[in-house]
Amino acid sequence: MSEQKRLSEGDPAPDFTLPDSTGKPVSLADYRGRSVVVYFYPAAGTPGCTKQACDFRDNLAELNDAGFAVLGISPDKPAKLAKFVADEGLTFPLLSDESRQVLTEWGAYGEKQSYGRTITGVIRSTFVVNPDGKIGKALYNVKATGHVAKLRKDLGV
Repeated sequence: MSEQKRLSEGDPAPDFTLPDSTGKPVSLADYRGRSVVVYFYPAAGTPGCTKQACDFRDNLAELNDAGFAVLGISPDKPAKLAKFVADEGLTFPLLSDESRQVLTEWGAYGEKQSYGRTITGVIRSTFVVNPDGKIGKALYNVKATGHVAKLRKDLGV
């Protein structure tokens, strides 16, 4: 497997501006001074991604109360994200990275194992960006189920 970029604790979080499900641009810089959970997922509406998004939705109040905003990023088009938001009642921004540029910069796109085969795709990953814009946690190859509960435990939320 080729060497892939990976972010580590203390690295500056790569900035981005991406359209949300309504087409409105959202920048990581908009959250400077706040803690933000940025998670990357393969595809809106698939079983694992739906479970993960609903877990974030169901835990959003506690995360927000503890000072954490949540952003989800996938290569889906804004229209598909809008349907996903409406279908699941999601209450946090989902951003579209159709070019996969941001996914790649964050180390969340590349070679991965899937059912014993090496494929290229989105690597399910979660990051905590501190108020100073540095990576506080970098979690690669996370599981869709149970991930939010583990993240809350790690964050003391």
